[in-house]
Amino acid sequence: MKTIATRKLWKFLFWLGPFLVTAGLTVGFLTARWGVVPLALLIPGVVLVAAWVIIESRNNNWLGQRSTQAGTNALFATLAVLALLGLINFLGARYHLRTDLTETQLFSLAPQTRELVRTLKQPVKVWIFDVNQNPIDRDLLENYRRQSSKFEFEYVDPQAKPGLAKQFGVKEAGEVYLETNQQRKLVQVVNVQERLSEIRLTNRLQQITSGSSVKAYFLQGHGESQLAAGENSISQAVKALNDKSFTTEALNLVQTQLPTDANVIIVAGPKRALFDTEVKALQDYLNRGGNALLMIDPDTDPKLERLLNEWGVKLDNRLAVDVAGSEALGPAVPIVTEYGKHPITKDFGNGISFYRLARPLETTPVNNVQATPLLLTKPYPSTWAESDQKSEKLEFNEGKDRKGPLTLGVALTKKLSATPTPISTPTPTPTTPTSPTPTPTATSPTPTPTATSPTPTATATSPTQTATSPTPTPTSTVTTSPTAPISGESRLVVIGNSDFTTDGLFEQQLNGDVFLNSVSWLSQQDQQPLSIRPKEQRNRRINLTVAQTLLLRWSALFILPLVGFIGAGLLWWQRR
Repeated sequence: MKTIATRKLWKFLFWLGPFLVTAGLTVGFLTARWGVVPLALLIPGVVLVAAWVIIESRNNNWLGQRSTQAGTNALFATLAVLALLGLINFLGARYHLRTDLTETQLFSLAPQTRELVRTLKQPVKVWIFDVNQNPIDRDLLENYRRQSSKFEFEYVDPQAKPGLAKQFGVKEAGEVYLETNQQRKLVQVVNVQERLSEIRLTNRLQQITSGSSVKAYFLQGHGESQLAAGENSISQAVKALNDKSFTTEALNLVQTQLPTDANVIIVAGPKRALFDTEVKALQDYLNRGGNALLMIDPDTDPKLERLLNEWGVKLDNRLAVDVAGSEALGPAVPIVTEYGKHPITKDFGNGISFYRLARPLETTPVNNVQATPLLLTKPYPSTWAESDQKSEKLEFNEGKDRKGPLTLGVALTKKLSATPTPISTPTPTPTTPTSPTPTPTATSPTPTPTATSPTPTATATSPTQTATSPTPTPTSTVTTSPTAPISGESRLVVIGNSDFTTDGLFEQQLNGDVFLNSVSWLSQQDQQPLSIRPKEQRNRRINLTVAQTLLLRWSALFILPLVGFIGAGLLWWQRR
């Protein structure tokens, strides 16, 4: 009886052992601390299980029984399977192996994207200010994140986190921003019609990680608007550009040459004429693939006709008047609610922008130049171009005035050839003759002989010349900037007003958006620096006739099931 009681006691102690082991493992994994409590549970449990195994083996040779060996084999096999599954899941979580079987690799990133993301040297985060998480966009971002642990993304509800949305300057739901080292760039705006683009995201990622900023230069020296705060200042416009990661600087072409790193040249309301050399420099810049924003007020003549003629733009000297909006702002302040179909104005809708003292523009067709009107006034009789600007009574004069609608702004693009245009720079250099070629002096009254003249007026031994003339002779040398590559096209925006960008008016209505969108478009940030081709889904649909459709339907619903039943019946009959 005593032996039976001892065996029952060991049996209960054995069940206590696994319980203590399970409790110790649970406490240790949950707390992530293997201190006194987990060890106090694990050690007694392991001792009890080991003691039970030893005692049972001595009493009835438990370890030598076939059932024990079979159970042990099954236990180890189960543990091996669990360990193998755990290892597979661990490797699957750390290393991703995906196969895209689509013909155009619709669900795979481009090689340029993978290389760029894998070589990230600093953390990068994508912010999507949208409540709805589109599964296609999220899958694309997950593909990016699989390439590098330094790439992250987060969806943000702009209503739930208005402070964060204000920091990024979010204006509408769906805006996607890229951030790294306190630098932020707007990628695009996603909505139902437009999904997140790999091309745009990768190119913005390249721009923000390469550290190359967009340089915008403001021309100065001709009475243009000042960049610093003060009277006739555009400091708010400059600050808005800086907030969008633009680098802004003043530029005086009389004192310095046009920089080769200029992405955009902005001419904001010059009051005096530019020198011919300055106009020529701007022309050469545009012919090399440069971009410029010209805002020219009425009653001014900056002498840019030669440049504008190349683009087919003509400035109208008359004043744009808007009698329909005179009650709100006055007749000399045209109100614009109609915009051209262009990337600069595509999101404006029927929004308002106004231009105090503006001049109309005219465009004529030019080869390789595409012009798109941006700012359009209302039609006549609401607006017209007034020729008599001194008259106190606004009245349309047939033959002198021009009927509306008037074009106050135009965007132009010019396709360029691949051959770079050399920049002609006249440089005075002293010439020191090293050969006995005769050169008449400035005091020689005899004209230079032609090639058919039998007797030259100056010889190598002429006393009126010297081999080392100290007098510098101006010569024209042609130099080509090696750091100014040709781009595919050149862009120009001309607006017959600069007042809308001044402090106080810049932040009203859509005035600031017109300026910022123009500069952003001119900077050609929408051009793709990486040659990532868009992936197109091939049309693999099969067009079936009515008869083919009926045959397919009857085959799936009746013929194939009937064949299966007949085969099963024959097999049953044969076995019977």
